[in-house]
Parts: sequence; structure tokens; C-alpha cells
Amino acid sequence: MDKLVRINMTTRKVEVEPLPDKYKGKGGRWLSSMMVNDEVPADCHPLGPNNKLVFAPGILSSTRAPNSGRISVGGKSPLTGGIKEANAGTPFSQSLARMGIAALVVEGLPEDNKSWMVKVGVDGGEVVPADDLDGVGAYESGHKLWEKFGEKTPFVVNGPAGEAKMVMAGLAFNDPEGRAARYAGRGGLGAVMGSKGLKAICLDDSDARGIEPADAELLKTGQKKLADAILEHDVTKKGGALNSFGTAVLINILNEAGGLPTNNFRTGVFEGAQKISGEALAEAAKSRGGAGTMGHRCHPGCIISCSTVYPHEDGSEHVSSVEYESIWSLGANCGIDNLDHVAELVWQCNDLGLDTIEAGVTIGVAMEAGLLEFGDGEGAIKLMDEIRNRTPLGHILGQGAQFTGDAYGVTRIPCVKRQGMPAYEPRAVKGIGVTYATSTMGADHTAGYTVAPEIMSVGGTSDPLSKKDKIGLSKAFQDTTAFLDAAGYCIFIAFPILDIESGFEGVIETVNGMLGTDYKADDVTRIGDEVLRIERDFNFRAGIGKEQDRMPEFMKYEKLPPHNNVWDIPDEELDTFWD
Repeated sequence: MDKLVRINMTTRKVEVEPLPDKYKGKGGRWLSSMMVNDEVPADCHPLGPNNKLVFAPGILSSTRAPNSGRISVGGKSPLTGGIKEANAGTPFSQSLARMGIAALVVEGLPEDNKSWMVKVGVDGGEVVPADDLDGVGAYESGHKLWEKFGEKTPFVVNGPAGEAKMVMAGLAFNDPEGRAARYAGRGGLGAVMGSKGLKAICLDDSDARGIEPADAELLKTGQKKLADAILEHDVTKKGGALNSFGTAVLINILNEAGGLPTNNFRTGVFEGAQKISGEALAEAAKSRGGAGTMGHRCHPGCIISCSTVYPHEDGSEHVSSVEYESIWSLGANCGIDNLDHVAELVWQCNDLGLDTIEAGVTIGVAMEAGLLEFGDGEGAIKLMDEIRNRTPLGHILGQGAQFTGDAYGVTRIPCVKRQGMPAYEPRAVKGIGVTYATSTMGADHTAGYTVAPEIMSVGGTSDPLSKKDKIGLSKAFQDTTAFLDAAGYCIFIAFPILDIESGFEGVIETVNGMLGTDYKADDVTRIGDEVLRIERDFNFRAGIGKEQDRMPEFMKYEKLPPHNNVWDIPDEELDTFWD
């Protein structure tokens, strides 16, 4: 990948540039965060003319390295006010890499209120009107793009929430079947795309030359080591937990650990957990037949296959994919134990272009405020209509959990840096709480998934209720994760590479084979730390310092059933993270 493509929405020009030397050998989150830090003024308005969107495929995108089809999207977040990297698994990333494009950069603001889309080819592109897609849901927009440009056309599309500049809006990429269902969801980057009047980007990779690894044999050796480790590990192998029950296998596991946030983080146990579990999901897919599918892939080359297609009662397709985080946020967190209601809420989020985590946390806060009762699935679906119709209430909800809580005088708002917490209660899983507090991204489980040793005993064991050594645990996971994000790997390869040494060797060898580098094990955390500090530098200049690396106050004094723990890691200890 040796070129940049710049899309200027003010001039409506698409220009191709050679990749500057400082960015060579970088990819994914490493490249997107570097470019945002270099080119975006940290104090700019996220929806103003000086913010940019950077789409960067991982270093290994379009290779045969398993589970390497992730793309990073970077920019200044209108939700947190800091730097943001959101990523998704999608064929879009693999096509960009085959086209030799290290990054797509969207900049400037249009001088009109029209809707535009961009067609990008190997040698350039053009900005064209997208009036027929203005206000259209993400699913229908994706279908129309495939009708217009042909099936298998890679695309990213903005939903109606992003067009309306709602800051919990994400970006929908296509899956292999053309659904606009693979989301770079967190941080409100859909609102940034909406501010630029950009509805969609489509790729024409018909003239792509493909990738040229520096050492094809080393790349092949690393690929095999990693693939063997994935297929050997109990969690990821064929017939393992993830492809048999999807990511929602974690519902029962976290519930039994007392760490499944329920009713807006009021308790760690949900009585209706079994009804919305991965096991219930798999049973519905089997008994209803038809479109129901477990073990679906988000992109070619995925061998874990943890995605799902959830069917209606008659077997017709309802939504893909119903993930753990979505089931938790729109289910247990809202007291909803009806899987069909949860699936409909996921469909609504996907079509509107909403981050399902932020949406569920926001509805939980709205329930806390008395807008509806906990457990009211039909009422939650009606709130989606408020967002779709852009009513005053819809605009309040569309600004996320912190804004909604502030508007209604709620004190139990489970956010860090204004971003809603994911599906692990930090009072019951304290390492992930450190990740929430210290991540440059706001509360984000994928930034440093300490749940692996704390809950699943992968890569060792760590008592989830203990505060001992959790700063170092989170830092190690955050460093390693940043490297995996740079490579374009899925976070779930962490399970086999933590337990199987040859799998970790395979990760390093694939990167070395692609780039011609000589990275060693220590370079993984060194590079990860470099990425984190680039992001920390941006945040510091944006006014986000250690004072924002804090947990919500209510967690420090409200005891969480069933263990009756509070958040007890001192702020002074959190401040040592960057030491």
C-alpha cells in the first residue's frame, strides 16, 4: 500500500498522492491515529471544517492471514471530544489494500446541504450526487448501491442518524452478502461523515494489482502458525464457543460472574439472562430454520466465524448480526428479556446508523429518568421512532447517554469521557474498569480486553474482584491491542495467541513477512505504547488529561449486587497508568 486518496468535500475533488515516508509500514489504528494527530487541530470542532475522517486498512488486509480484514476509521470524536479509532471487519478493508491505498482521507465541508457519494478507483475517483439516498436507511442504501454498481461492490454508508449529526452515529460497511451491517460504531464518526455531506463511499477494485509481501514465505509460515492456533483453541476452533453460540455466549458467563450490568448498572445479575443468551440465540436459529445462521463471517478469511443471522419466527431473516454487546445493551441493561424485541432494536440501530452500545446505554439512562419502565421492549422500539423522525426527544437521545442523563438530571450515568460503558461491570471486573478509565477512546472494552484472564482464564488467571495489579494488566492488554489494530487483526485472535505461543509467533511473522521488518516480541508492546501515546498527545492538546481518566462517582459509593463491591481503585493509582 503506497498511496493516499484525499477526498475534499469543499472542492469535490479526489486526489491521489504517494504515501509519505513517515507513514510507510504503518496501517490500521497506527496510521489513522498518526494522521489525525498530524493533520487535525486538537481544539477544532468535531463537526467543523478542520476535522477529518481517515479510513486505514490494517497492515495485513488482503493477505491470507486469518481474521485480518479489519479497517480503522479515525477522527476527532464529537462524542468524547478526543481522538477516535473505530474499527470493523469488512471486505471494504481488503479491497482498499488490494488497490494499494494505505488510507482514504475525507476533509473539508460542502458549501451546500446536498447529499454526496464518492466512487474511488485505483487511479482516482469522483464525487457525485446522492440525492436518491438522502435520508434513506443504511440497509436500503446498501441494496441500492449494489443495484447501481454491481454485487460485491465494497462500500461504507452513513445512516439517517449520522446525516442528522447525532453523535452516537457510526458507519456501516458491507458484509460479504452486501448487508450494511458491519459497524465502526463507537465515538460518533457517523456524525462527522454527516457533517461533510457524505452519504457513501464505493470502491471499484476491478483494476487492483493486489498485495506484494516483502517475504512471501515468512508470511505464509506465520499465517499457518496463527491459523493452527485459532483452530486448536477451545474458544475459537470449529465447534468452539464463539462459532457455536456467537459472542453472546458471554451473556450467561458474565451473569454467573455477577458482572452483567443490568437495569442501567444497578446490579450485576439479570434474571432473564438465559432468555437472551447465546444458547437461546442458537436455539432460535436452529428451530426457526430458514435464514437463521450461527458461524457467519464478517469478511473473507475469517476462520472464527462468530457472527450470526437471527431469523423471524417464520424463518425469514430478521437481522445480522446480534452480538453480545448489542444483546446486553439493548437487553439486560434495559431489563428486556425478549430476544425478538432485542433483535428488532438491533435492526433499528443498524438501519439508523447507531452504535448499539451507546444506544442501549442511552435507553437505560432514559429508563432511569422515567421515560419508560425497565423491561419495556416495545417502548424502547418506539424511542427508535423518535430518533428516526428527528423529534426533539429523538435529537436528545441521539446525542448519547451522557447528554440524555444531563438533560433529565440523572446521576447514574455509566460513561467515561462521555462514552457509554460496554457490557462488563467494572465493580465486578476491575481490570476492564481500568481500561474504561484510562483508554484514550473513552469507555471501550476492545481497547484492552482484560476479561480474557479475569473471566475466561485465558492467558492466565486474575481475580476479577481484586484491584491488585490491574493497572499493569490493562496496560499490557492495551499495548498489545493497539498493535493488533495496526495489523488489522480481529480482537478474538487474542484468545489463542495468549494461550498458544506459536500463535503469537505467527502474528509477528505475518507482519514481518508483509513489511520486511524484523520485529520481535518486545516490539509488539513498544509499537502499541507508541500508538497509545500518539492518541494521548492529541487528547492532552484537546483538553482531555488525567482528570478525565475517572469512573462515574456513583460506582464509588453504590454497592453492586451480588458481590456488593464498589469501585475502589484510587484515582492516584489510575494516574500511574502512563508511568
